[in-house]
Amino acid sequence: MLPAARPIREIGGLAPRDLGPEILASTEPLLLRGLTAAWPMVAAARGSSAQADAYLRRFYRDATVNAMLGAPEIDGRFFYNEAMDGFNFAPVRVRLDKVLDELARYRGADQQPAIYVGSTTIETCLPGFHDENPMDLGGRDALASIWIGNRTRIAAHYDLPDNLACVVAGRRRFTLFPPQQVNNLYIGPLDLTPAGQAISLVDFHRPDLARFPRFAQAMEQALAAELEPGDALFIPSMWWHHIEALGDLNVLVNYWWRQSPEYMDTPMNALMHALMSVRDLPPEQRKAWQELFRHYVFEADGATAAHIPEAARRVLAPMDGDAVRTIRAQLLKRMNR
Repeated sequence: MLPAARPIREIGGLAPRDLGPEILASTEPLLLRGLTAAWPMVAAARGSSAQADAYLRRFYRDATVNAMLGAPEIDGRFFYNEAMDGFNFAPVRVRLDKVLDELARYRGADQQPAIYVGSTTIETCLPGFHDENPMDLGGRDALASIWIGNRTRIAAHYDLPDNLACVVAGRRRFTLFPPQQVNNLYIGPLDLTPAGQAISLVDFHRPDLARFPRFAQAMEQALAAELEPGDALFIPSMWWHHIEALGDLNVLVNYWWRQSPEYMDTPMNALMHALMSVRDLPPEQRKAWQELFRHYVFEADGATAAHIPEAARRVLAPMDGDAVRTIRAQLLKRMNR
């Protein structure tokens, strides 16, 4: 039997105006019960799915969205096909009101197709929603998105930004793992993914421990919570999270932001570059480069380049936008030779 996930640390009694750095810069997940309980969207959802649907339609302005549609046989789990050269769902571009119509059509049915609208910018498809349902993130430049669907399962994945996920209709179950569990989650391809991020290949409903034995070790470190309308979850950068939507209509609003300067590139580009230029070196050379990365990147501090005159430190000096643009131009020139 797999170990049971431990509960996520819970904090109650907060409103959106109360979010300070102790919450928004936390390095551990936090369950914020009732954070958005005063939102009109939440009040509508607590009334009924039909009321939540009607509330969303108030803001709709003929917008199209990216949706994922799967047959009832996938049991809500968006994943790869059997050959892992494609997926078990169809991506479509469709009007949001048509998605809401389909969700309403199958509401209450035992057999439902999997319907999911992911990561859609709120101001693009529901302008004015934020005026009635505000969130104070202390001046952070956050991307606000909405996620709408029925009973679906999103495989464990990580996001680079910090994430405040607010359940505003339906229920969602989150299972989280610290970044150090990557080896025990059996991650799939990096460059062919269902929605942009690499995912765990483990089916959380039916984990195959013969194929994925170390998943039991991951579960020893797992944290979990079930959220109702009005609850929110802070997910720190790089934490793996598996999400199950449990109702016929589930709506989540989330906010993403990075704690790094805008000029910084995504670290995934560095990983992909290292895969093609470092990973397949002879073992001793790889160890040498591991030491260089440790020295110049992972354990770099003020002493790393202190022996070089300040004016001569160049790429070893503190980064800024101009330095990053110069380095990027040099890398592009080298890679295009």
